[in-house]
Amino acid sequence: QVQLVESGGGLVQAGGSLRLACAASGYIFRISRMGWYRQAPGKQRELVATITSLGSTNYADSVKGRFTISRENAKNTAYLQMSSLKPEDTAVYYCAARTSDSVTYDYWGQGTQVTVSS
Repeated sequence: QVQLVESGGGLVQAGGSLRLACAASGYIFRISRMGWYRQAPGKQRELVATITSLGSTNYADSVKGRFTISRENAKNTAYLQMSSLKPEDTAVYYCAARTSDSVTYDYWGQGTQVTVSS
């Protein structure tokens, strides 16, 4: 099993920045990819960004150039640096992990609220 705990959410004004962190524990050696997803009220959960164990990244078009995903393997932690935040970025942000033998993200954190005021 893998446990994920997010931190770093909060309230910020439009144009501001926040950094989310996701600490992994448990069978961390099985993790191949980590990702950040978000879910706004009344909307489906959507992909924000992903990163592989080798550092390859992928971003949703809506956050390209504003968000940066990174991973510190020595600390078993993934980060999401969010800049130039917009009110439409308001959502609950979830960390997710995928193992090398799976095609889906099987492990999820509890979520952290990000609210961007206009």
